[in-house]
Order: sequence, then structure tokens, then C-alpha cells
Amino acid sequence: MTDSTIIYTHTDEAPALATYSFLPVVEAYASTAGVAVESRDISLAGRIIAGFPERLEEHQRIEDALAQLGELARTSQANIIKLPNISASIPQLKAAIAELQEQGYALPDYPDDPRTEEEREVRARYDKVKGSAVNPVLREGNSDRRAPASVKNYVKANPHRMGAWRADSKTNVAHMDGDDFRSTEKSAVLAQDGALRIELHGDDGSTTVLRESVPVQAGEVVDAAVMRVAALREFLSAQVGRAKAEGVLFSVHLKATMMKVSDPILFGHTVRAFFPKTFATYGDQLAAAGLTPNDGLGGIYKGLESLPEGDRIKASFDAELAQGPDLAMVDSHRGISNLHVPSDVIVDASMPAMIRTSGHMWNKDDQEQDALAVIPDSSYAGIYQAVIEDCKANGAFDPATMGSVPNVGLMAQKAEEYGSHDKTFEIPATGTVRVLDDAGELVLEQAVGEGDIFRMCQTKDVPIQDWVKLAVTRARATGDPAVFWLDETRAHDRNLIGKVREYLPLHDTEGLRIEIMSPADAMTFSLERIRRGENTISVTGNVLRDYLTDLFPIMELGTSAKMLSIVPLINGGGLFETGAGGSAPKHVQQLVKENYLRWDSLGEFLALAVSFEHLAHKTGNARARILADTLDRATGTLLNENKSPSRKLGSIDNRGSHFYLALYWAQELAAQTEDAELAQAFAELAGTLAGQEQTIVDELLAVQGAPADIGGYYQPSTEKAAAVMRPSKTFNEALAALR
Repeated sequence: MTDSTIIYTHTDEAPALATYSFLPVVEAYASTAGVAVESRDISLAGRIIAGFPERLEEHQRIEDALAQLGELARTSQANIIKLPNISASIPQLKAAIAELQEQGYALPDYPDDPRTEEEREVRARYDKVKGSAVNPVLREGNSDRRAPASVKNYVKANPHRMGAWRADSKTNVAHMDGDDFRSTEKSAVLAQDGALRIELHGDDGSTTVLRESVPVQAGEVVDAAVMRVAALREFLSAQVGRAKAEGVLFSVHLKATMMKVSDPILFGHTVRAFFPKTFATYGDQLAAAGLTPNDGLGGIYKGLESLPEGDRIKASFDAELAQGPDLAMVDSHRGISNLHVPSDVIVDASMPAMIRTSGHMWNKDDQEQDALAVIPDSSYAGIYQAVIEDCKANGAFDPATMGSVPNVGLMAQKAEEYGSHDKTFEIPATGTVRVLDDAGELVLEQAVGEGDIFRMCQTKDVPIQDWVKLAVTRARATGDPAVFWLDETRAHDRNLIGKVREYLPLHDTEGLRIEIMSPADAMTFSLERIRRGENTISVTGNVLRDYLTDLFPIMELGTSAKMLSIVPLINGGGLFETGAGGSAPKHVQQLVKENYLRWDSLGEFLALAVSFEHLAHKTGNARARILADTLDRATGTLLNENKSPSRKLGSIDNRGSHFYLALYWAQELAAQTEDAELAQAFAELAGTLAGQEQTIVDELLAVQGAPADIGGYYQPSTEKAAAVMRPSKTFNEALAALR
């Protein structure tokens, strides 16, 4: 590839289906500027297939596209548009494996309890695919996420609905006050390059190597923390009782997809806490049958069907459900609760949705109800309580007048907690975990008990320097205050505060307002400003980046998919992310049921424009810059003309929005005066699309209402998906003529 190549990733679910419709538009328009657009498959199915080449037939094998893109992200040539992908929980991973097996791929089953060397090797390969396998590989830069002016202005003129808040709302957040990751955290700054070794020294005198070698660099911040299971169980049991006493819904909010080792375990303990009698009586039988609460009630209920005492065990679960507090539901019509699947309730999406909906979640009767949001680790739970307290005091936010909270996020090179997966362990025996350097000297240690969760995190120095630079750059560009959300009472944050104070003087901060505040104080400060219509740049670590870039966009814009997400890569390339995919599964279900895709590709439009802009800046390609400018204007027209996908069958859906974007983009290109030849080429297309508008819309609407066959959920058939997503012969022929 060259500097004039854009990589458009093929991912999963609704974004992947939308790609079948939108990518031909991108390819056709880009070709007029000499820009090549190439696709790379980083879907869950693609990553699974790439992991087992020796087990597959020659025609089934595919390259490891994620590894290739990881290498590309470290170069100045990188120009990658990254769509949302599945961060697979174990149930999702197993479902994808089963589908691929049905499609003829000779893949091994996922070994829950590997006993042989072969099973351990298979498990290790699958574990590389599980959870947040994609983002840490591609994110070789820090995050710049903000609401584009066109989107913000549109929302102010067309505000979305916000639920009213009552001052006497019983909704609250519950978190641990000790013995969690935050309170036990220890942190060190390394003096030199080398490698660390993680060992468990048991009280019985045994030594177990947990990680043989963890490469580290001089100046790197490393942390070690432990979640103590005894305190966790006591906390969870207390919250079940509290929810019952207060008459509110019990809900747990974790991130079992991203924190793929720790949070499924926390989820499992929550399930146990809700059903203590059932697990006390039948826990051994469930374990013997391979049914673990870590996979949720859904997996257990399915497994009970084949157990001799399945009906009796199910009755025990039902009895405790009836006796306990009301449980928050994911889908009350189908009886799917907050505890059914660990990946169904993801904290960064579920908490903003609760806050937007009057502090309510849904109960079993499909009614809104106040809820107790259980977030065990106290590291960031306080930010949500701060928002709840603000809403109780001041009411719901008004999207028509509220300001914005863009984010500069420290995430490069697997920074902070999201880089801890391969250094997180459920401890098998009581003892001490020690982190040692090359010389065998102790760096960090934690006393642990059986079942405790230990994790070590890393944050390299170069990303920290780049993060500080990016924060100053954004503050200078906007004139808005920049606030580092760092807590002096937390070990990791103390070390980051020292580095921020060291690196800020290297930049011109004259006239800028740059401050350091604890997350709860920073939230309160930002909320006060946002209610006055003022903007505040949040400068945060990796997890808070994830949380805030859902929280504020969902309040401001109605969705995080409408954010502009730029990752200026440290070595000069660009990664352009297109938004969140949390609602994608429901969209796929609707498409299969009635051939209607509600997915909004606005994030793709925004990312593509800045991708063209980046390419033009690097290569001097004037036509690429024209494509970027005209696409931005066309996106504004799309919003103002209300041509985004509707929720209602019989309206334009995702495919219709792509047609209208192509029409408005062609009209903008035809009207621009910088390049007469380019204008002429698009004048013909614009005329065709405008003249055939009703025909094209009729062709797109005609397919709605009947089931759609795409040939698979995790790996759709390319031919079937393309046919479903490109049903307008007239539109397809017009694009082909341009190319």
C-alpha cells in the first residue's frame, strides 16, 4: 500500500452489514482522487479463522489482518478507518465458533477447563480473540474525541428526548470502600528498560510463575492491585439486601468484554450473591456440569435442560428471584435479566442510558423503575454518582442548550487497565504475588487469598508525553479549559500527576486554563459548565476515556455514534474510529426479521471525511481535500434534511441514508469550483441520482417487511449480504458508471 491508501475495516454485526452498502460509494468517490480503498477483515469470525490455519482447508484460510494492521499502525503510512467490532465475551465467542463449525470450518470447541497441553494451546489461541483484542493493537496513539460542529448544531435545533428527574429519586450507585482494585493499588515508575516477572509465592512454600516476562521501558508506570474476593462477596450480598429494602431494581454494571479476565469473574460473584441458597445447594452439581455463573443465568438455564435435576434447580432459581429484589431487565418481553449474559449490560453504555432515562431501568413488567447501580470497584464509580446527584438537584440536561465535554484520552500502547488482560489472574491459593525485575529485585507485591483477582497494569512514558501534548494542542485550538481527571489519593494517578507536571512546561501553555482534579471533582466542575452551555476538555486515562465518550455524547447527542473519533498515531499515521456499536445486535435481529437496518452510519461519514483530510495533508492530494470538505457539507445536509435512518418500517433505513449521502456529496462536488474536471464528473452523477431519486427510494423500500437471509450472524455470506444491502439496481449502476 501507499500513502494514498485508506484501509476500511470489515468488522461485525450492523456496522459490517452497513459496509456492504456504503463501501461501494466510498470506493467510487475515492477513485476520482486516485485514492485506493482496501478492506481488512478484523471481525470476530475473521480473527477466529486466522488463528487456526493448520486445521482448515486451503480456501478457508485467511491472513491475520489484525496483526498486519497493528504493524501498519506503527508507521506514518497508516490511514485506517476502524468500525465497531465485537469485544467477545465467552458466550459470544462460543456462539461464533459454533456458527463457523456449522459453515464447515473444522475449528476446535472452546475448552472451558483445559486439561491437556493441546487444550491449553487451543484455549490460549481463543483467549487472544476474546474481549478487547482489536483496539489495543490498533491504538498506537492517544484519543481525540469530540462532537463535530455540524452534529452539535443539528442536535441543538432538534434536541432528543431526555427523561425527567425527581429530587426524591432513589437511584444511586453502590461501590466498595476498601479491598478493591483502587484501594489496594500500588504503583512504581521504572528507571530502566528490562522485563518484569510475576510470581505467586504460596503460604505453603510453593512458587508459581504467573507471567515469565513482561517487557518494560524506562519511565514506564506499572501498577499492581487486587480485588479481595471475601470483601467483594460481602459487598454484593449487602447490595442485594439494600435493593430489596429500598424497593429499587438491582443492577450490576461491569465491562466483561473489555476487562475480559476480571469482570466475568466479578459478574459470576454477583450471580452467586443474588442466588446464595441455590449455589449453596446445587453449586457442586452446576460446576460438575460445566455451568458457571461467570457466563450468566442464560448459559446456566440452557445447561439445566440436560441435567437430571434441572427442573428442581431451575425452581430454586425461580424461588430466589421471587424472594429477592426486583431485577433490572435487558429484555423484559423475553425474560432476559441483567444477570443473564455478562456482555449484555456494559457500564459505559448502560449508565448513560439510565441517566438519560430519569435514572430508571426496566423491570420485569416492562415498566421504568429507580435502580441501584452496583459498580464494585471504586476507581470510577463516583463519577456516575456525581451525575446522579446533579440531576436530582437540577433536573435533566437540555440538549438544546448544554455545552460539550470533548475528551483527550491516554490509550496508546495498551495504556492502563485496558492493557491488563494478560497480567490479570484469579489466584488459586493464599500467598503473595510479587513483581520482580531482571535482577530479581522486588518492584511491587500484593498479599492475596484464594479466589482474589490480581492485576498488573502498564502505562508507557512516550504515550504519556504524547497525551500531555495532545491536551495542550486541543486547549490551544479551542480556548476551552482542559482538566486532567487524576486523583492524588490513588497510587497510579499520583505518578501520572508527577509526569503531567514534568511535561506541561515543555509546551506553550500561556493563557490556557489547564487543571488537575479528582474524577468526582472534575465531573462536578464539568457539569456546572455544561449546564451554562460551556465546553470543558476532559483529559483522562483509558477507562475514563471509554466511560466519558459514551456518557457525554449520549446526553448531548443522543448517541455516542455521532462523535468524531480521531487517533493521531504517534509515528505520524491516523486511525479514525466510527463510534460505538452497543445497539448493533438488535439492529441485525431487525434486519433478519423484516429487512430493515436501523444502524446510523453517521460515524462512518465523519471518520471518512477526516481520513481524506489526513491523506490530503500528508500527500498534497488536492482532490482528497475537496472530497473531505464536500463530504463534511453533505453530512450537514443529510442531518438538516432528516435523511438519517428512521426507527419505523416503511421509512428509509441505513441503505437509504447512504443513497442520500451519495446524492448530497455528488451535488457538493459538482458545485465546487476548485477542480472543474472533478465537478464535471460529479455533475453527471448528481444529475442521475437526483433524477432517479424516487425510483431508487422505491427500490430500497420495496424489500422491507420480509425476512432477509444474510447467511450467518458472525460470518454472513458475502454474496447474500451484498444482495440484501444493495437492492437498488439503479443506484448500483450509477455508482458503477462513475468508476
